[in-house]
Amino acid sequence: VAEYVDLGLPSGTKWNSVNETGGHAGFFTYDEAMNAFGNNLPTKEQFNELRVYCTWEWQVNGYKVTGPNGNFIVLQAAGERGCDGFVDDIGFDGNYWSSTPKDWEDAWNLNFDSHEVEVDDDDRCEGHSVRLVLNL
Repeated sequence: VAEYVDLGLPSGTKWNSVNETGGHAGFFTYDEAMNAFGNNLPTKEQFNELRVYCTWEWQVNGYKVTGPNGNFIVLQAAGERGCDGFVDDIGFDGNYWSSTPKDWEDAWNLNFDSHEVEVDDDDRCEGHSVRLVLNL
């Protein structure tokens, strides 16, 4: 059962405990994600807040992300679907769309592997996971 978790972040943002399903094998292009979820997608700034204020512990298939108050969510390394439709990096990389566009071709996303977590831009045709937020 999905629930929103208060991680004790300065913004008060609550993060859903599970990824959204649907799309193509659980992956959404940026436009699909925006059309389906809109303002419930995290912003680039909310991903940066998650990176800075939380503790990230690599698990078998992703990160346990623990907030300042001790509550946590798990972000799966679900891989990604390329613009060509090919899915790869399952269990190794995680990619999550934000609602923040960079330009007409790219948008910001959270991406990670077992060594690094960053907020970067990617082509909007890529298929990424989606984790919703509840903005206060």
